[in-house]
Amino acid sequence: MTDYFAFTERMRESGKLVAGDALMPTESATTVRIRDGNTVTTDGPFAETKEQLGGYYLLECVDLDEAIELASQIPSAGWGSIEVRPIMVFDQ
Repeated sequence: MTDYFAFTERMRESGKLVAGDALMPTESATTVRIRDGNTVTTDGPFAETKEQLGGYYLLECVDLDEAIELASQIPSAGWGSIEVRPIMVFDQ
């Protein structure tokens, strides 16, 4: 965890960190669906998968290249996968 704390602090100090949190394991999830006007809940994750989203960082990056560079510094990039995705902006 020390590596994660250090990365988070570097992002905070650089002004790039907008938000970020660790997530509980998928076993703690509750999936919510509306079917025929009724709310239906299911214990567990949305999809059966071996991979899990352990947390997220929302970083302010100038472009995809910078986002990839910062993502490569996240500690679990060395043994797992880091997905980089832009925020969707809606016209108001």
